[in-house]
Amino acid sequence: MRLTFLAALLLPLPAAAWTAQNGMTAVRSGPSEITVIHEVRRGDTDYWCAAGDFAQREMGVPGNTRLWRASPKPRGAGDGIVFTLDEAKAAPGAGLSQFGSGPRDGSIPVSMAVGSFCRVIVPYFD
Repeated sequence: MRLTFLAALLLPLPAAAWTAQNGMTAVRSGPSEITVIHEVRRGDTDYWCAAGDFAQREMGVPGNTRLWRASPKPRGAGDGIVFTLDEAKAAPGAGLSQFGSGPRDGSIPVSMAVGSFCRVIVPYFD
């Protein structure tokens, strides 16, 4: 197990890789696109957290900026998820359902992605 962990540390990360507060890796993949790299044992909301955190802290967008999922559902095994700040690039039916006020287009504000979905993940070691 220890050898596997050390080997993983030697793997190259994508250019300009950035670590979100939940430990996931995100990269800017276009003018308004954010790709969150696949990680095992992570739920969809973890990906939304990483994308929102990247948009807010790395790209400097205001908290009320809308965030859409650009990757269609379902996500393939081992695939990351691409998010966008551009409504025209949103994948139909791939967003989140939310209750209350606001548009029902599958998007959420960046501040909601961070405030509601970010949690610190403590690594599990065997």
